[in-house]
Amino acid sequence: MTQENISLFQSRTVTELIEDIQKLTQEIQDLYRLDSIPWLIGWSGGKDSSAVLQLIWNAISLLPAEQRTKPIHVISTDTQVENPIVSAWVAKSLENIRTSAIQQNVPIQPHLLKPQLKDTFWVNLIGKGYPAPRNQFRWCTARLKINPANSFIREMVRNNGETILVLGTRKAESSKRSATMKKYEARRVRERLSPNSSLPNSLVYTPIEDWRDDEVWLYLMQWKNPWGNDNKDLFSMYRGATADNECPLVIDTSTPSCGDSRFGCWVCTMVSQDKSMEAMIQNDEEKEWMQPLLDIRNELDIENDRDKRDFRRIWGNVHLFERNVDGEISVEPVPGPYTKYWREHWVRRVLEAQTQVRKTAPLEMRDITLITTEELSEIRRIWLEEKHEFEDSLPRIYQEVTGEPFKDPRPGADATTLGAEEWNILAEVCEDDAMHLELMAKLLDTERQYHAKNRRVGIYEDLERCFDTSSRSREQAIQNAHHQYDIKQAIENGDIAKVKETLKKLNADPQSEDKPTTVPPAQQLSWASLKFAKPSDT
Repeated sequence: MTQENISLFQSRTVTELIEDIQKLTQEIQDLYRLDSIPWLIGWSGGKDSSAVLQLIWNAISLLPAEQRTKPIHVISTDTQVENPIVSAWVAKSLENIRTSAIQQNVPIQPHLLKPQLKDTFWVNLIGKGYPAPRNQFRWCTARLKINPANSFIREMVRNNGETILVLGTRKAESSKRSATMKKYEARRVRERLSPNSSLPNSLVYTPIEDWRDDEVWLYLMQWKNPWGNDNKDLFSMYRGATADNECPLVIDTSTPSCGDSRFGCWVCTMVSQDKSMEAMIQNDEEKEWMQPLLDIRNELDIENDRDKRDFRRIWGNVHLFERNVDGEISVEPVPGPYTKYWREHWVRRVLEAQTQVRKTAPLEMRDITLITTEELSEIRRIWLEEKHEFEDSLPRIYQEVTGEPFKDPRPGADATTLGAEEWNILAEVCEDDAMHLELMAKLLDTERQYHAKNRRVGIYEDLERCFDTSSRSREQAIQNAHHQYDIKQAIENGDIAKVKETLKKLNADPQSEDKPTTVPPAQQLSWASLKFAKPSDT
């Protein structure tokens, strides 16, 4: 933002704001009547998106009834890990919007979007073992926010050819946001109407882009909310927190983390601390019931969680990376997903928190759901079918925490030939050899999965993959990865002697330097196979 614009914002009077609102009202009406392109308003429930929705609503309601023909869709994304206070506020507000729009004959239709079951936070973190999100692995944003919104927008484009997405983004939010908005101004179709950088055939309309924070609040406090909400309640929600920004509708990865936001996810580990939830709990005794949520969030957010994670990536391979340790380059395995112990730990912690808040929360919040039955069922399926953990520990953990049996809605979920008893016997046979237990479990369960099939095509490949990922000890697997790494480095440097030397180590039986490898010759690595192999082969 230029200094000239900053000065202009700071000097604008209330009278000038009123004049701007009148001009925007006419602009909105003209743009609305210009064509048949449907509008989508990204609404988070926060101050900026509420101001935009209120502006649009008031402007359209002034049009003659026969001109209010084009639908305006209000879309809000529920990540299912939203701050519970905000989530309840949004749900109630959307119902008010639906009812009031019908009563006032305004063509506004609210939609609460949710991620697909396979994309939810807990299915990925507890089910698959994805680590808590970080800047280097920000896996949550696309799954929880971008995909649900973009799927809805794309569907609108398919049905109508084009859409106009109305957002509450403002230049005064930050210098980065100002610079981004400035970049798209050169490509604008008309004032405040820009091409969407990530979605073709979709334009972005930003009516309050030049407003200051105090102007947003002035408008919300002095102009009556048209869908029946009390904007003073919204102001009270903000006043209880230190942060004064919201998490907007997200349509691409350029949107920064919402962790400092009043309207972000309670599990967010993209920032150092959840200031808004901490402020809620500290500033209001009635919100102390949320402390278990904050405790889980803080437990997830630790600087080094390597001891909680597998030494292999999620697909079972050891992948090395270079990191700077005290000024020296160290080549180490990339930490993988959470181990079985810690995945079970997290599901227990979330169920404990859910059980506790249902007892201590205000009556209107006692039906709170931190993790759904459908999510628990999918987590159980992943553990059983993809990770071959036929011990089936989730129902046991659920009953231990809640005192109730787990009722899995998935058809045939409880039909299994292997279970906890077989797992315990296998663990006893394998003693303390975790890799041996893992390999035996994978082999047995792979055979079980194919047993009921009419055709067993692919079983040998799947059994081979079990050996590929679980037949070596941790030390052997990491050493093998280092040999692979050394060979690639030697090839890049043209060091043939080093390649041959490392190949001997790689193809040797790790138990004895004298004995030949037990790996069939066709599968052993050679200079030629490495030199001319496809990237995926190595």
